[in-house]
Amino acid sequence: MQSRQVARELALLSLSQMPTNPEKISEQEIPDFIIAAIRTLTTEVKEALEEAAGELQRADDRLLNSQTRAVDIQSARTMVQEAIQLASGAINRMGSSVEIPEFIQLANQRDVRNYAEDIVRNMMVKREEVDQLLSSAMVDWQLNRLARIDRDILRIAVCEILYLGIPERIAINEAVELAKRYSGEDGYRFINGVLRRVSDKLKSPISS
Repeated sequence: MQSRQVARELALLSLSQMPTNPEKISEQEIPDFIIAAIRTLTTEVKEALEEAAGELQRADDRLLNSQTRAVDIQSARTMVQEAIQLASGAINRMGSSVEIPEFIQLANQRDVRNYAEDIVRNMMVKREEVDQLLSSAMVDWQLNRLARIDRDILRIAVCEILYLGIPERIAINEAVELAKRYSGEDGYRFINGVLRRVSDKLKSPISS
């Protein structure tokens, strides 16, 4: 994982825990939200592993029952299939959890947390300007009607472009990757389209 990639994701997770009104947050509280996001991830890993362990235990029970309690071949086959599904779910859950410890380790690095705090700080201070630009790039949508996660991903990208010196192409690509992880099925396409229109507006003479 790249440090700024981790910082973006950390900023997104931090924003999800904040009140929707940034005026209620002081700048001194930003590091606390960053720490809270890291703790949330730690809890998620523990819960995911506990759930995976439970699924593996239930899978083992189904296999045992298929040998000792099945009344015919069909019922035994059904129990085996259930065991396979449970084991597959446990493997997927553990696979998703493997990346999180690395993420947490990187998130605790000072440069990563500093960049995450820069994103959140700029969003707090410049949100009105950011939202105006995003709203002007929306087609048949209103920014305040979007899912919060989508709004925050869009805002992070615009903050990086306007205030943190990130090239538009990189900011857009990173926003799309965040959307693939956290947004709905087609969320990344929508976010890509909005940010492309933001980029066009920033390049137009009227915007300068």
